[in-house]
Amino acid sequence: MKRSVVLFLFLFSIFCLTHKIACVDTLTTSWFIKDGETIISAGGTFELGFFSPSKSSNRYVGIWYKKISIQTVVWVANREAPLLNTYGVLEVIKPGLLVLRTDTKNIIWSSNSSMPV
Repeated sequence: MKRSVVLFLFLFSIFCLTHKIACVDTLTTSWFIKDGETIISAGGTFELGFFSPSKSSNRYVGIWYKKISIQTVVWVANREAPLLNTYGVLEVIKPGLLVLRTDTKNIIWSSNSSMPV
């Protein structure tokens, strides 16, 4: 398994879902996150969501420090395949397989590959 995926899975395992009013510690195939929504780790240290680097309109899924005022990204999922708009969805399609889909439902990144799908 690629080191970035291992890091992601480790950090993701400590996240507590703060999606709408629910707080869940288990991800299932019925859960997803859309651009504009985030997940914050149980201790409030990390946040996972969509972001654009400064001076770019491309969108990425990443993990950054929540409590630092200047966004400091520590991991990026789709570094090689940025989204071109804000209609991306990050979802679990089967246990253990996290995917990033475009607005046309195409998978551009998955947790079992470091290359675009």
